Amino acid sequence: MKEMLYWQALNQALDAEMAADETVFILGEDVGLFGGTYRVTEGLMAKYGEWRVRDTPISENSFTGLGIGAAMLGLRPVVEIMTLNFALLAMDALVNMAAKIPFMSGGQFSMPLTLRMPGGVAKQLGAQHSQRLESILMNVPGLRIVVPATPQDAYWQLRQAIRSNDPVVVLEHELLYFTQGRVDEGAMAPAIHQAVTRRSGEHLTCIAYSRMVQLALQAAETLAKENISMDVIDLRSLSPIDWDTCAHSLEKTHHCLIVEEDCRFAGAGAEIAATLQERCFFLLDAPIQRLGGLDLPTPFNRNLESASIPRTEDILTAARQLVNPG
Repeated sequence: MKEMLYWQALNQALDAEMAADETVFILGEDVGLFGGTYRVTEGLMAKYGEWRVRDTPISENSFTGLGIGAAMLGLRPVVEIMTLNFALLAMDALVNMAAKIPFMSGGQFSMPLTLRMPGGVAKQLGAQHSQRLESILMNVPGLRIVVPATPQDAYWQLRQAIRSNDPVVVLEHELLYFTQGRVDEGAMAPAIHQAVTRRSGEHLTCIAYSRMVQLALQAAETLAKENISMDVIDLRSLSPIDWDTCAHSLEKTHHCLIVEEDCRFAGAGAEIAATLQERCFFLLDAPIQRLGGLDLPTPFNRNLESASIPRTEDILTAARQLVNPG
């Protein structure tokens, strides 16, 4: 058991998989000499050489397509797209090739491709560098999406993604890279797409993912002092979603609050709410509530930026109103 920063856990996961399997290689902008976005690939070029840690030109669709071709030929590429916002430039490769080739080839070609993408609202990066976009990726059949919220999950889920024969998108929130937590490299990992209960409660269920899990846990601490007990579910995966864990929690609490940083309109929370409403309607004592980002480009102004996405106090207000509507 070690204390690690989130980026260090990702770095250790890459190192472990590259040491174990010579078909694993990394490519992307500045992944080599510079050490990658937020230091995630630091030291790996020196250890494994430029053949396996490849700096690429600024051409997202091209080097993502290169990774897809390598995966079709039996390699296990890890493509780093410097920021999720730049993934828009690689959508043809992601949507029309990575997600569809295994299906269209009748299983003749697998797609052991991992795509790492930092994203989220991260302290005044402006509207074009603060997007979340997970709902766009969720709407692409064939892509798998994981959203690790802790260093331990970052370590586990990246290693599992690299070993998978499906294309897996690893969404990493930029404000999580320098958060710290315990990482047990030898512990048995849960299934890559399994949700976990971060805190047990009796009065309501809060379903969150990525950085919003931290805020939900902070809110749960405050609510506990008010005798409101909140179950906090960390989805860990957005495609597929572990519905059973969510439903099991609602059997106990009968109230549900979904928290996401992405825009509320047509976001991941909308799909989660719709499916749980269908599956758990007779368990609910109140309509499912959603808390998400405002439907506007993220402002650059610090105060406006903060107000545009859920904060801990917003979760507190929503939880109180859900449990005590009067």
